[in-house]
Amino acid sequence: MQLNSFKLELTDITKVELRNLHALSMSVGWPHRAEDWQFLVEFGQGIAALDAIGRVLGSAMWFPYGEDFATVGMVITSPRLQANGAGQWFMEHLLGNVGDRNLGLSATHAARRLYLSLNFQPEAIVYQCQGEALEPPVVPLPADSFLLPMESSDLAAVATLDETAFGADRTALLERLFTQAKAVVLIRDGHVAAFAMCRRFGRGHVVGPVVAANDADAVAVVRPHVADHVGSFLRLDTREKNGIFADFLARCGLFVFDTVTSMSLGRGWPPAREDNSLIARPYGLVSHTLG
Repeated sequence: MQLNSFKLELTDITKVELRNLHALSMSVGWPHRAEDWQFLVEFGQGIAALDAIGRVLGSAMWFPYGEDFATVGMVITSPRLQANGAGQWFMEHLLGNVGDRNLGLSATHAARRLYLSLNFQPEAIVYQCQGEALEPPVVPLPADSFLLPMESSDLAAVATLDETAFGADRTALLERLFTQAKAVVLIRDGHVAAFAMCRRFGRGHVVGPVVAANDADAVAVVRPHVADHVGSFLRLDTREKNGIFADFLARCGLFVFDTVTSMSLGRGWPPAREDNSLIARPYGLVSHTLG
């Protein structure tokens, strides 16, 4: 493709050196480490745009969850190309490769207009809560419940709960995250009622995914991760604006730093739920990219 004076060539993102992808995300101020890129490249699919001397000037990735859904992320355009319509080109190429899947993504303020032009629909605001973690307040566990470290034998139950909340099967992603994360589960009546994972990411650690049926359960599984990282940088991305859970994050030093918008193409995402405290929902995203 020729963009004004730029001649770009698309290539499979797996063929690009991690240090060059890292340099691309750094050029737009994103916090991803080379290790974060490696996880994404190994799990998902994507394209990168190279100039005539091999510099990476753009990227776009998608992450399939089964045959009918995928998230879109790491759509990055080098500052030198942002005024030349390169983002539209990347997205049109990506949409031609994802098949008939329903799609979800997290749109930054700058990219929201692009996604609207491609018929993505706004669904919810995501609050990026982060900061130096404070000692979490003492909160009693919900009645008839107890916490345990997550074991590999819990993966099937966790994946089932996650699918209820997320609307698609993320077993493969959860298995990969489990190898890198510390995770806890909340047990009630002999079943997994909630869970939360925490792993290295960006400037420090990120808590997510977090799945629970109500604020009290969500607080219960997030609190141990906050306690583990008091005095260090911690982040949690949530769609919860108000209520017990949002207040708990603020009391732990995780204040709203920025927002993005969850958007969908096809069926709504996240799935619409009735106001039922017995239905699990995502209290914390894995990341903006992975949902």
